[in-house]
Amino acid sequence: MACDPQSLKNVALFELLDDDELAVLAGQVERREFATPQRIYKMGEPGGRAYVMVSGKVRLTTIDQDHQEVLLAEPEAGEMFGLASMLEESAHQTTAEAIEPTVCIEIDRHDLATLLQAKPHAGLDLMTVLGRHVHATQNLVRSRVTRNVNEIIEEQTTFGQRIADEVARFGGSWAFIISFGIVLVVYSGINVGLGQKAWDPYPFILLNLFLSMLASIQAPVIMMSQNRQDAKDRLRGEMDFDVNRRAEMGIQDLARRLEHLNDHVADIAEQLRVSRASQVTEPNNSAQ
Repeated sequence: MACDPQSLKNVALFELLDDDELAVLAGQVERREFATPQRIYKMGEPGGRAYVMVSGKVRLTTIDQDHQEVLLAEPEAGEMFGLASMLEESAHQTTAEAIEPTVCIEIDRHDLATLLQAKPHAGLDLMTVLGRHVHATQNLVRSRVTRNVNEIIEEQTTFGQRIADEVARFGGSWAFIISFGIVLVVYSGINVGLGQKAWDPYPFILLNLFLSMLASIQAPVIMMSQNRQDAKDRLRGEMDFDVNRRAEMGIQDLARRLEHLNDHVADIAEQLRVSRASQVTEPNNSAQ
């Protein structure tokens, strides 16, 4: 079933194509409908086709090193999936399953080849868009590798949370303890010195009221700041786990490489041993 060229205009990969190029491509691709639930393709299957979401809902999943299913994405309307496997003609690295009645546009390499034969300049437009995605991916990876926990927390901090942090920081400092102690001593001294004319005579009921009000407000503010610190610690722990996981994978890769090197060294040693044995045998034969 042919598709409307305008539906391809909303696809990021084809956003730079003109109307004529879109019309050529629309005449080649097919409109596919998937029921619920229906698997569009399975991980490991040949990736001969890519798909563009038109409507419905699709789950893209993969299997991690722990053999657990991981949800990678749920493409929205206009987004493509299965593109890399289609271009490389390699096996799919994910499994795509329609979890709602879904309409997609199916594209294969022949469709793109027909477009490029009819409109060669369309190749430059496609390469331009792919270049943008490559740069965006590189920036994402770079920011993920170099990200700082404190910077991430600061970006997500609201104005009220900043106030809570400042209150907790000042309330737990010697400056607060000394200044508050001075205020209490001065307040008590003035009221004791005034005697009967004091506005808050001993046992300083008004001062106790103020202190109780201050404690009732300060305690939840400090707890709010502590909760943010707990969130920061959890994020730091997750990042440490990611780093350790990548380090473990790197060590395993190095171990595999060392095993291959050991195998190659053993093969070379065996070849040298055989060569030396043959060299020793040849003089003996010639001497006889």
